[in-house]
Amino acid sequence: MPLSKSSPRKLLHLRDITLRGYEREDGMIDVEAHMTDSKTHSQSMRDRGGLSAGEPMHDMWLRVTVDREMTIVAAEAAMDATPYSVCPGVAPNYERLVGLNIGKGFLKGAMQRLGGVEGCTHLRELLQQVGTVAFQTTFSLRDQANKARDPQKGIHPAFLNTCYTYNENGPLAARYKAETAAE
Repeated sequence: MPLSKSSPRKLLHLRDITLRGYEREDGMIDVEAHMTDSKTHSQSMRDRGGLSAGEPMHDMWLRVTVDREMTIVAAEAAMDATPYSVCPGVAPNYERLVGLNIGKGFLKGAMQRLGGVEGCTHLRELLQQVGTVAFQTTFSLRDQANKARDPQKGIHPAFLNTCYTYNENGPLAARYKAETAAE
């Protein structure tokens, strides 16, 4: 169901974010995030002179490679378009993600390594989605490897209490408990 009808309006800013999870031939997992920001109107910019309507203000990439235990073994950032010429200088800092595990405390650990002037606001914003896509990709691989697993048997422990639906005291968990008790 779409959102309700809005008031009359004019589109001014577009942000597009795309994430993809890949299984590599070596068994590792790559998660690639791509973010662009653009305006529907031209504007002047101090470092770049002018920005034409539709031309990306931000065009940024982040690739994180994880092993099957969700530990980051490689990380790379690239900035094809930025508002300031100095922005791409921070890209090599994203290699500092190597060694972090995508799990509990991941974002806190990432902020310790890339917070403030050590990172880029826009690339940091992608990290939560990168973590989610890494989990989704890993679970896809586990499901393929273990076809016998019944997804209806309950909530995976990693998901408990992570959102409204996976509340261990909520209706979904109650339904699974009742079904298990009836078996």
